Amino acid sequence: MKYHIATFGCQMNEADSQRLASALEKLGLRATEVREEADVLVLNTCVVRQGAEDKALSYLHMIKPLKQRRPDVVVGVMGCLVGVRGNTPLKQAFPWVDVFMAPSEPAPLVDFLLQREGKRLTEAETHQRYAVQDGDPTFLRLPQHEIGKRVTANVPVVYGCSHACTFCIIPFRRGPERSRPINEIVSEVRSLVAQGVKEVTLLGQIVDRYGYDLLGDDYAIKRYNPGAASGIPSQNIPIHTPLVDLLRAVSEVEGLLRVRFLTSHPNWMTDELLDAVRELPKVMPHIEVPVQAGDDEVLARMRRGYTSDDYRRLIARIRAKLPDASIATDVIVGFCGESEAQFMRTYELLEELKLDVVHLAKYSPRPQTLAAREMADDVPEAEKERRFRLLEAQHERISSQINQRYVGQTVEVLVEDQHKGKWRGRTPQNKLVFFEDESRDWRGRLAQVTIHWAGAWSMQGRVVA
Repeated sequence: MKYHIATFGCQMNEADSQRLASALEKLGLRATEVREEADVLVLNTCVVRQGAEDKALSYLHMIKPLKQRRPDVVVGVMGCLVGVRGNTPLKQAFPWVDVFMAPSEPAPLVDFLLQREGKRLTEAETHQRYAVQDGDPTFLRLPQHEIGKRVTANVPVVYGCSHACTFCIIPFRRGPERSRPINEIVSEVRSLVAQGVKEVTLLGQIVDRYGYDLLGDDYAIKRYNPGAASGIPSQNIPIHTPLVDLLRAVSEVEGLLRVRFLTSHPNWMTDELLDAVRELPKVMPHIEVPVQAGDDEVLARMRRGYTSDDYRRLIARIRAKLPDASIATDVIVGFCGESEAQFMRTYELLEELKLDVVHLAKYSPRPQTLAAREMADDVPEAEKERRFRLLEAQHERISSQINQRYVGQTVEVLVEDQHKGKWRGRTPQNKLVFFEDESRDWRGRLAQVTIHWAGAWSMQGRVVA
């Protein structure tokens, strides 16, 4: 039997699809890239913006004829379209779907397939077969065709989110924060490394909050936010960041070359965490910390918990401690009530800070969020598009200027694969680099590459002998 998983959305969805693939591989299924060949067809969905939800719904309508031609094909839907509370209207709208799965939960599909074969497992048997087994280097099984070939992998460390920004649907679809135990995460990383993975990215909606739910909210509030009006934690008191413990533990996995983590939040990025990035050789100097807007009134309406000056100070701290780090951010244009002057403050902030990467999005109301319930989506779509394109052009110009500094330098590249006859990989700062070398197989290896050309989105170079 063959399975096909179509994944839309973020790195967390990619990790969820990886976990589902592992469960299906353990049942003896094998992956296929051809949707029409699949005996089990799964769509992993994203609804963080209306465009992503529309794409998922369109895909579901598209596969209906396939299900009609082959009724024996098992169709599953996973992810934020389903949500943690299930979705009865979805079941009514798409009766040709056999199984609906919450984010990060492959068990319903596994159970459906086993029941269809008449093999109902007990709870203990299910746990033994599919749950994380500490010390078992094979519990997270890559697809057969990826073993020894996949170089990078995403590892969720904290599911859900409890921050509740007014624009964000994630808390409603993925539930509150739930951190995974360190030993479980380390065991997963070991299993990936045993199958050829060289770099892992630790994932969380607010990854810096990893572990605080295990310690208790009182600890986080008392230790982390001692009365700061803006929400930025004071750096004048001793604070311990549980994510640092995790980074140290993962860094000790033998055979692992690199560790990244995302996404951060300005309120939770401590000096201790930045010091750990500086001190741990395997942790890459690559920080993703969304600003979302550069105007204080817009930030307040978003309930982000910081001001634009707070964000400026954070970027200054990052650059002081990690002068060679790359910094990425997220920005939403056209949020409720955003005036032209307020948008221009975002433009001016990005012009001032000159960050390496800016992930842009146009605001779209999402059901259940505070913004959708209580605020007017009053910025016209054409104006959102204009602002988006203005920031896009600014980002391309700034990114190109930053990358030009690498020309003539020799950088270390972890090679991931080949693309159009060239080897492709990334620097510690997550810069994409291409180079040619027909004499060696560079997949999964570190290459020293001298950069001779740089653009906004990638660089090219020559490997050093």
